Amino acid sequence: MKDLSPRPDLWSLDPDVLHLNHGSYGAVPRRTQELLARLRTETEANPMLWFRSVADRLTTSRLELARFLGTDPAGFALLPNASAGVTAALAAIPIRPGSRIVLTDHIYGAVRYAAERIARARQAEVVVVEIPLEADDDTVVAAISAALDERTAALIVDQISSGTAMVFPIRRLAEACGGIPLIVDGAHAPALLDSPAQDGADFWTGNFHKWPAAPRGTAGLVVAEKWREATLPLIVSWSEYDERLPERFDMQGTYDYATWIAAAESLRVLADLDWPARRPQLTTLVENGAQLLAKAVGTDLPDVAHPAATMRLVEIPFDATRSPDAGEAFKIRVSRELKAEITLTGFDERIFVRLSAHAYNSLRDYELLASRLPTLL
Repeated sequence: MKDLSPRPDLWSLDPDVLHLNHGSYGAVPRRTQELLARLRTETEANPMLWFRSVADRLTTSRLELARFLGTDPAGFALLPNASAGVTAALAAIPIRPGSRIVLTDHIYGAVRYAAERIARARQAEVVVVEIPLEADDDTVVAAISAALDERTAALIVDQISSGTAMVFPIRRLAEACGGIPLIVDGAHAPALLDSPAQDGADFWTGNFHKWPAAPRGTAGLVVAEKWREATLPLIVSWSEYDERLPERFDMQGTYDYATWIAAAESLRVLADLDWPARRPQLTTLVENGAQLLAKAVGTDLPDVAHPAATMRLVEIPFDATRSPDAGEAFKIRVSRELKAEITLTGFDERIFVRLSAHAYNSLRDYELLASRLPTLL
């Protein structure tokens, strides 16, 4: 059996810091960093030669990333992040005056802003469906279905919500849409869910810099065949009239394509870590860590019906109303005084620490956080 002990040696993370928030910015393995450095050195050695070679290299990397998702490569494009993917999807959909863009109260803030911008520009309306944290799939589908009608131009829903680490039933929601375009924000889904882009959405977008640990600025957009001709990159560049969706998004001017080209190396690191076996181990690890922290701060774990693999919420007794910037100030104190990197999320007037686990983490990380965090509360 392959050794599944923690592998912090594969990363260059500061060993004196507790890194417990992989879900925000990820962490790039050494091997990928080294490849990225070599690619950038090559770029600067001969920029003209580099940009002549970029298209073929991008195609090779993009095909590997599409295989990792288990999706049709003809409908898979690269872009900087999932927010850009949602924005491109909204731009492709006909949203008429008086129509409605439906989303939930678990939605990522930047995605909601994208919906609001489009709604303002098209004289449309944003409708927010409230979904309880403890809602099961039947409750989620019923609540969202009740908000869909003939005025609905699009439904935007998380696959794994950033703020609540909750998995949504995408296949059932796709069926409930009945022809209404479904945009899935799968920012956290790659490597946490198997084949995340195969549940019938019109548009799916996800980040590779989170759990696949690719360089930041690497994300994918999967577009159903009926929408491919209408889906355009947000930047108008030389590939504007390419009939192929992936290539249309590939060449976006003088971009740092090294990040996209190096991304597939991180997938090979996951393979070497035996990710299919390691992921459930990390889920157990973060569950145990969350229980330790909840006990230390005197709270219970929230009853999330379908929590995401390797992410868990721990409620903390924190008064977020003390000042508009209280949460950010608290995280900075935790970083400076406790040598720990965490994130806070809020939902339904409750404040949580959202813990993550990746292959560099051990139970000792959560034990140390549990012993230190109460001193600041």
